[in-house]
Amino acid sequence: MSCSPCSSSLLCNSLAVTSIFHSKDSLYPPNQPKLPSKKLFIFASLNLDSPRHCRKTFEATKSISDGGGSPPGEPPTGGSGGGGEEDDYKKEVEEEFGPVLKFEEVIRETDARVASLPSDMLDAAKSIGIRKLLLLRYLDMQASPWPLGAAMRSCSMLRNRMLADPSFLFKVGAEVVIDACCGTFAEIQKRGEDFWPEFELYAADLLVGVVVDIALVGLLAPYVRFGKPSFSNGIFGGISRACASLPSSVFEAERPGSRFSIKQRIGTYFYKGVLYGSVGFVCGLFGQGIANLVMTAKRNVNKSEEDIPVPPLVKSAVLWGVFLAVSSNTRYQIVNGLEQVVEASPVARRVPLVAMAFTIGVRFANNIYGGMQFVDWARWSGVQ
Repeated sequence: MSCSPCSSSLLCNSLAVTSIFHSKDSLYPPNQPKLPSKKLFIFASLNLDSPRHCRKTFEATKSISDGGGSPPGEPPTGGSGGGGEEDDYKKEVEEEFGPVLKFEEVIRETDARVASLPSDMLDAAKSIGIRKLLLLRYLDMQASPWPLGAAMRSCSMLRNRMLADPSFLFKVGAEVVIDACCGTFAEIQKRGEDFWPEFELYAADLLVGVVVDIALVGLLAPYVRFGKPSFSNGIFGGISRACASLPSSVFEAERPGSRFSIKQRIGTYFYKGVLYGSVGFVCGLFGQGIANLVMTAKRNVNKSEEDIPVPPLVKSAVLWGVFLAVSSNTRYQIVNGLEQVVEASPVARRVPLVAMAFTIGVRFANNIYGGMQFVDWARWSGVQ
């Protein structure tokens, strides 16, 4: 079996490239993003006597490229098929995130800013490159005044979310401020004359609420992924791999080369519910524990007939966990989806203040409802 003389060199190149695809991940070259399952490299099915087939396979093999730091919504191993679909994918991604800068270009741009890259970004630059928009965005943010600049350089969780969504900190800040104000208003309305006798409960709710607010926004925020994640073998590695393939939120926008099935979106709802429930339970133990200590200390100093019973610690923590897993998870998934719709609108793209105003408005309404609902849940459960 042989190709014509005019294509023999091309065939050798094709065979050399495709010969590395021999493991169970045979469709994915090392240090490259996995592509959607399109088996372009099953050489046994090709007619090697045809120069056209040799050339087509070689070009398809050459077309594989990495995302250069996967943009939000793009899997950490992102990519697309070959031919026209691959060209469309590259065009759409480059329009939004710019071309992939190679290591020399990345270093040149970094040195010009008298800056340095974190180890994961540097490794990505050496192996696959970094998208121009992501690099420039990082260099701008790491040069910001303290504490943002220092946080961008040292905290990868914050950095990756800020690179994906520069308004991330605004959303966190808005959530904390709105929740504190709306929570106070809701507590006063619901507790009425019992507000001051139950002040410790309000303080505990407020303290836990700040931590929870950060988790609520952060766990649903899109983020940039640098490099290819590694997973252990066995059941835990399989679970981690499945979780990593899920979108950041139920309504995360699809991007070129990244499509989420209905099952994945449903799985995200339950997965985030588990995460929210865990955060709620731990924060409930901490916050309610402080409140119970304060209440017990006050009663030891000055007992009063108006004192309410000290709430059960574990039961209160369970309430927090269930509330976040069910109510908060549902409400914030919807809020996140609405924000994405508005941010993607032509009006918001021209006038960013529109998206910011919508964020404040929708989170204000959500917090009013959520705060009142929590008090009802607490009373129905007998915790408060």
